[in-house]
Amino acid sequence: MSHDHAGLLPLGVLAAVAVAYLVLAARATGWDPWRTASFACGVVLAAAAVSGPVPLLAMTDFRGHMLQHLLIGMLAPLGLVLGAPVTLLLRSLPPVAGKRLGRTLRSRPFHLLANPWTALTLSTGAMAALYCTPLYRLTSTTPSLHHTLHAHFLLSGYLFTWSIAGPDPAPNRPPVPHRLLTLGVAIAAHATLSQLMYAGLLVDIPAPADQLRGAAELMYYGGDIAELLLAFALVSHWRPAYRRTTAPDPPYHFPPARRRIE
Repeated sequence: MSHDHAGLLPLGVLAAVAVAYLVLAARATGWDPWRTASFACGVVLAAAAVSGPVPLLAMTDFRGHMLQHLLIGMLAPLGLVLGAPVTLLLRSLPPVAGKRLGRTLRSRPFHLLANPWTALTLSTGAMAALYCTPLYRLTSTTPSLHHTLHAHFLLSGYLFTWSIAGPDPAPNRPPVPHRLLTLGVAIAAHATLSQLMYAGLLVDIPAPADQLRGAAELMYYGGDIAELLLAFALVSHWRPAYRRTTAPDPPYHFPPARRRIE
């Protein structure tokens, strides 16, 4: 399969997912149109990363590769997650199928996947492995591995975004301060990797120095924007427990229960 034809596969998958979401959203009563717009934006960003000028630029310039990674691994997942596709699916499925999906989401493997630290390892850890080992060189000569990595970064990016700030249900989701800490570690890891890339230290990337520096800047500033948007999505739904500083209200006395007449 040629590179051009291989690129049609992810586009076809994205188109099928988008059509399925739009059909379910049109049938769902009272579904928030902002969620639909967010999901559509995520699909468009993912499609832009795998078609058009971006992948062509990525083939000849490492800065294009970094733009592709930013779209696939960070920005597109944010739009997809905020579209709440699992909630939409749960509302659309028949009761029996919905219960089965609910049991799957509450299963032990999903408990592990829903942990933000697991998602951070899968996303950021894979990125460090890509740029600090010969893996990047291998992907440039193996198209199947190249597309597999794209799928991994999209899915791991989705998983990390969902575990941090997704509106969809997640089993045993940690409290907001814990998730903010995980997000802070992700920001620090991205910043460290981008600085190493800018300096050309501990990375194995066969690209000219100007491309490395440009890609590092794109990773640093573009990643900051994506992570700030994710932090905003998290804290915008946070309702911290209110601590009283004044005297408590007088206790409310419930009326006596009526006697049951036998």
